Amino acid sequence: MPRLPGVTPDAALSLCELTVRYGGSGGRVAVDRLTLTAERGRVTALLGPNGAGKTSTIECCEGLRRVTSGTVRVLGLDPVSDSRALRSRVGVMLQDGGLPTGARAGEVLRHVAALHEDPEPPAELLTRLGLTEHTRTMVRRLSGGQRQRLSLAVALVGRPELVFLDEPSSGLDPQARRAVWDIVTELRSRGVTVILTTHLMDEAETLADHVVVIDHGHLVAEGSPAELTGGTADALTFGAPSGLDLLELAGALPAGATVAETTPGHYKVSGRPDTPLDPATVAAVTGWCAAQGILPEGLTLGRRSLEDVFLHLTGRQVR
Repeated sequence: MPRLPGVTPDAALSLCELTVRYGGSGGRVAVDRLTLTAERGRVTALLGPNGAGKTSTIECCEGLRRVTSGTVRVLGLDPVSDSRALRSRVGVMLQDGGLPTGARAGEVLRHVAALHEDPEPPAELLTRLGLTEHTRTMVRRLSGGQRQRLSLAVALVGRPELVFLDEPSSGLDPQARRAVWDIVTELRSRGVTVILTTHLMDEAETLADHVVVIDHGHLVAEGSPAELTGGTADALTFGAPSGLDLLELAGALPAGATVAETTPGHYKVSGRPDTPLDPATVAAVTGWCAAQGILPEGLTLGRRSLEDVFLHLTGRQVR
C-alpha cells in the first residue's frame, strides 16, 4: 500500500488536512484542515465545546461520513472503503447508544458477541458494568445510565484493537463512572487504543495520555495533560487571619512570587508563568507565618486544571 502524504502509517489514527463541509462548496465548514495523530495503545481525548467539529471528525473516523477533503486512516486503513476489514477490529460506542429498543439487554450483547471470532464473555461484561440484574430487561425500559453501560459493553465485546468512546460517563452515578474509568485503564494496559470524547475535564485529565483540543474545526492545542496544565505547582493557598501585611509577606518571598488576599482570610501565593513555585517559596511562607505567630490553615499547592486550560483556549461563552 503506497504511503499517503501527511499520514503516519504506524499510528492507530491519523488525520491529514481533514475538511468537512456541509451544504456544498459554499456551505458551512465543520472541520477545517485538521491534522492529528493518535498513537497505538494510548488513550487520546478529543475535546472541544459544542459545535467545535468533534462529532463530524469522529463520524469520518468511524466511516459514517465521507470527508470533503483530506485523509483519514484508522489502523492504517480507509474507514469507508475498508469498512469490512475494520469492522472486527474497531469498537464504537455512540452517546445515544443506537441500540434496538425492542430487544432485551442480554440478547443484544450476546448477538453482537456472536458476530466476533473471539469475543469477551458477555456475562462477564454485564457483571463488570452492573447489568446482570437487567439482562432480561427491554432496552427501552433501561435507565439512561444503564443504556450507556450497555452501549459500552457492545463496543468492547469484540475485543477491539481500537475503540471510540463518546461521552462514556454521561449520566452515570459515581460508582458506575469509576467502573468505566477502570475499564478504560485496563484497555490501555492491554494495548488497546482508546479515542475518547468527553465534556468532563476531570475524566480526560485522569484517563488520557494525550489530549487534543479543537475549536471551530481547528486544532488549538495538544499534548499530555501535564504539558497542557504546566505540570508544576503555580499557586499556594492558605487560610489565616484577615488583613495580613501583604507587603511584608511579599518581601519575604523569592523573586517572582506574589501574594494576594483573595477573600477575607484566604491568601494565594503565585509564581510567574516561567517561575513555578518551589520548596523555597513554601518555606518562605511558613517561615514568615511562624515569625508572626500565625498558624496557616489548609496550606495547599495547586496548578491549573485541564478545565482552566480548556476555558482559556475556547472561551467561557455558552454555545
